[in-house]
Amino acid sequence: MTRDVDPLFRPFNVRGMTLANRVVMAPMTRYFCPTGAPGADVVGYYERRANGGAGLILSEGTAIDRPGARNDPRIPMFHGEGPLRGWKTVIDAVHSANGKMGPQLWHVGSVPNVGTLTLADEEKNAPWTQSEPIESPSGFWGADEARGQAMNDAMIADTIAAYSKGAADAKRLGFDTVEVHGAHGYLPDQFFWDVTNRRTDKYGGDTLVARSRFAIELVQAMREAVGSDFPIIFRLSQWKAQDYTARMAKTPQELEAWLTPLVDAGVDVLHCSQRRFWEPEFPEVDGAEGLNLAGWAKKVTGAATITVGSIGLNGADFLETMTGKCAEPANLENLMERLDRNEFDLVAIGRALLGDPEWPRKVSNKDFNDLAVFDPESYNSLA
Repeated sequence: MTRDVDPLFRPFNVRGMTLANRVVMAPMTRYFCPTGAPGADVVGYYERRANGGAGLILSEGTAIDRPGARNDPRIPMFHGEGPLRGWKTVIDAVHSANGKMGPQLWHVGSVPNVGTLTLADEEKNAPWTQSEPIESPSGFWGADEARGQAMNDAMIADTIAAYSKGAADAKRLGFDTVEVHGAHGYLPDQFFWDVTNRRTDKYGGDTLVARSRFAIELVQAMREAVGSDFPIIFRLSQWKAQDYTARMAKTPQELEAWLTPLVDAGVDVLHCSQRRFWEPEFPEVDGAEGLNLAGWAKKVTGAATITVGSIGLNGADFLETMTGKCAEPANLENLMERLDRNEFDLVAIGRALLGDPEWPRKVSNKDFNDLAVFDPESYNSLA
């Protein structure tokens, strides 16, 4: 294990939000809000990560105020009196532990529930049947898989307004930032991807830049809602839950053309999701040890970036742990070298922090032998 962890524990400032270190708790869907509102168990879950030393906590995906924004009844909402009261309790607890936090605003679009269960149907082993209207750019969630309806202009306008309202509520409740989930094949990503966006109007087109209009407009609306003193984070990915091999931007030039308008619209931090952070994004340009997605995003836009993907763990990526494989703590040398070179600014920790709330404090103190092995049983509790 590396002996120099100083790069990970330097302060960072973005649009007036000062973080004590570069450790970000990655957003991870947990399915522990059966009423749509976070309860005391969820409050304690986030408070423990703040006490454990995470510089910034990003919440699990929280549904915006749109029909069909979530595809499971246990996903929390970020609208309505009860859920917002619950989130106010969460942020107050995180602040009491000297942490910073932002909610992740989520709309799943046409992505179906793929086997999570309602509490009433657990014994039947049946997936939840989504009764609310399913909306997406073109009524598809995969290349040959039609699902739901194509959004009309009014539905798009109402959805953008719902993102804006969520951002305003985040600021009003006292959160420090807000993140848009624009990755992994969910609604904003469905607009980006030509497989799911087959529109011929102003929200479609033959280029990734043309298909970015929806995301640009929702960011602009959010920026107007929160003003100039509140950071906006946008999570993006090349891969999709529908296709792990998808690559929308095939060159650095295409990446620049895609991301620069988002930054110009008001995004402060690009949260660049990879399954393995050490993999180069464009090895044909800068080789096998080249920049990852977060490194290239920072290089071509100048914006701050978050890297994420199997950080702190060795021996199993997240798909393998979903099938029950444990993962040992990993050497952090490569991460520290890249962070020290300013390839990216922040580091999102997912499963390692899920299994060990004290991960940041242990790494800061170089208590590497005390780091927990990640056990997939962690998915089943809010420890």
